[in-house]
Amino acid sequence: MSVAHADDDDSVSGHASGEVYHAEKVLSNGDFYTGQWSDNLPHGHGKYLWTDGCMYVGEWVRGKTNGKGRFSWPSGATYEGEFKAGYMDGKGTYTGASGDTYKGSWVMNLKHGEGTKSYANGDYYEGDWRRGFQEGQGRYQWKNGNHYIGQWRNGMISGNGTMIWANGNRYDGVWEDGLPKGNGTFRWADGSFYVGMWSKDPKEQTGTYYPSGSPTGHMEWDPQELFSVELNDCKINPGENVSILPLQKMLNWPGLDGEFLQKQPIWKPNKGNDGSVRPRRIDVDEGLGSLQLEDPDLTETRLQQIRLQPMKRQGETISKGHKNYELMLNLQLGIRHSVGRPAPSTSLDLKSSAFDPKEKVWTKFPPEGSKHTPPHQSSDFRWKDYCPLVFRTLRKLFKVDPADYMISICGNDALRELSSPGKSGSFFYLTNDDRYMIKTMKKSEVKVLLRMLPAYYNHVRAFENTLVTKFYGLHCVKLTGAAQKKVRFVIMGNLFCSEYAIHRRFDLKGSSHGRTTDKPEAEIDATTTLKDLDLNFIFRLQKAWFQEFCRQVDRDCDLLEQERIMDYSLLVGLHFREAPGTRTPSGIRTPSGIRTPTGIRTPTGNGDPDIDGAAPRLSGVDMDKLLLDRRSSIRLGINMPARVEKTVRRGDETQLIGEPTGEFYEVVLFFGIIDILQDYDISKKLEHAYKSFQFDPTSISAVDPKQYSKRFRDFIFRAFTEDT
Repeated sequence: MSVAHADDDDSVSGHASGEVYHAEKVLSNGDFYTGQWSDNLPHGHGKYLWTDGCMYVGEWVRGKTNGKGRFSWPSGATYEGEFKAGYMDGKGTYTGASGDTYKGSWVMNLKHGEGTKSYANGDYYEGDWRRGFQEGQGRYQWKNGNHYIGQWRNGMISGNGTMIWANGNRYDGVWEDGLPKGNGTFRWADGSFYVGMWSKDPKEQTGTYYPSGSPTGHMEWDPQELFSVELNDCKINPGENVSILPLQKMLNWPGLDGEFLQKQPIWKPNKGNDGSVRPRRIDVDEGLGSLQLEDPDLTETRLQQIRLQPMKRQGETISKGHKNYELMLNLQLGIRHSVGRPAPSTSLDLKSSAFDPKEKVWTKFPPEGSKHTPPHQSSDFRWKDYCPLVFRTLRKLFKVDPADYMISICGNDALRELSSPGKSGSFFYLTNDDRYMIKTMKKSEVKVLLRMLPAYYNHVRAFENTLVTKFYGLHCVKLTGAAQKKVRFVIMGNLFCSEYAIHRRFDLKGSSHGRTTDKPEAEIDATTTLKDLDLNFIFRLQKAWFQEFCRQVDRDCDLLEQERIMDYSLLVGLHFREAPGTRTPSGIRTPSGIRTPTGIRTPTGNGDPDIDGAAPRLSGVDMDKLLLDRRSSIRLGINMPARVEKTVRRGDETQLIGEPTGEFYEVVLFFGIIDILQDYDISKKLEHAYKSFQFDPTSISAVDPKQYSKRFRDFIFRAFTEDT
């Protein structure tokens, strides 16, 4: 059999396009491939041997490992199982060089699902995995006979569980980060036991010892021995890491390196209409090297649409000379003072007095500084913290690091002001890192938040997956002088803070009157917030996620109904993944100016960085999976993989949910319940009465909280369904 160079064109070698035949390819860098070949790509069964000793034997689909195969490392480590698009994905077994063996489910190179791991030192784990770590229910057996059964989080014992020692002693209770923390019982083999609140800090440890009547009691036993003695032989083995992932080997093929491609093309380059080769590169991460972007013409052929314009950052940077520059300085000075002020460690159990609306702290900020405040270049102002202890504890509950919080809001980077105030007249500001949104508030909204704060606190504490807005602080700046102007504002989490580009966003209430975007078609882009009658998708969630979604929407709506809140929305953001074999829907990529079925016009531009003036971006599933490989946190409403089905409205333009078309797209979803500070006050009652004379009372937003909650749920549970 003749040996051909990898840059041989199929047409030159006499094989028709699409024909699968056996070939041997010697690459100029010394790598070697033998197996089935089609259209100048490995396709079928084949073996690839790298010069460093790595080898893959198995199934290929258009140049990517796909199907069943075996990857081996020069260290002796092996993975045998299923691959998808270059990833270890599906069922598979990884055996490390040291002897560690994992057998179970994989998703995008990460242990994810049910699996067992046998460690080289004799330890053993069986149970749930998530993003590469033990998470969920699992059992860990040590070689010495000790074992743990219970809950795990991020690779550590966390939650409720039982540790049983080989000598018969056992601990039943709550764990946190690998140690007992909270309510628990330690029992000895003779029947005596100790019940209490456990903590590694002796000052927080309390409890009672109950003897069994045995002559050899444990009256002198110190509960701290559980940490210092009993758990010494119960360390979790971290195991070994995969030295280099198969996908990274694929990324580092010379054929995908921009410089080499121009000199020695390995895979057939894509050509433009003028016959020119247009390779482009992008640095994704240090150590990964340069990735070859798909050629625009190939993308247009495959997706029948063109690339979105580069995402623009929202808002105008507040620099010196901006009308709100001094207000921003005041806000940053106040936040730095509030968060940085020394405070004792607080329990999550707060006294009712902490929620008293009168619980507020005023601080003067003279330009020359004072005993408690630094000198500054802004005008004289006063700063007020509302319920500081409550919001400090909320930040702790939401796992916000004080230093990171201060850096985001008060660092050297300026805030960004969104283009115009919302319907309520409030202004919105974003931190430079997009993590926090600051909203100016009316006095009535402040009163509503303070009134519902106890119920809100208990709710977010009880339900970790709550979809309601996260509030981190409530403050007021009062300018001195003749104006005596007061600016009240709340700091919230930004739902769309993500490495994923948000291609479409919807604000959904379940009402139809006035629920379309007011922007001209030509101005609608990825930052435009569309409304109920613009919605042209049904969101399909995996069964477990859908069930949790329904439960949480019910819980959150119960809270809002109880607090007499209405006019809230479900804000939804979509990132289209462009996975192989799928198409991006109309309205996401279309030839310039072509309308979608909803009449929404998409951005124009061909995505060429030389023309559009923006750096090229790695498109498609590769970027998504790289982000997931960085262990992006996936939870309800955040970074959620899902599918959407396109819908169309036939005739009735006021129809909230269109008819399904059978077209599905892979997406990453973001969603949460926003605008939760509007109570059903006299103004809303009057609005309801007035509009009811003009429009269908069921179609307007201003309705009684109970009716609003029912309508909202009915609509949301039609827009979101289980993916079958």
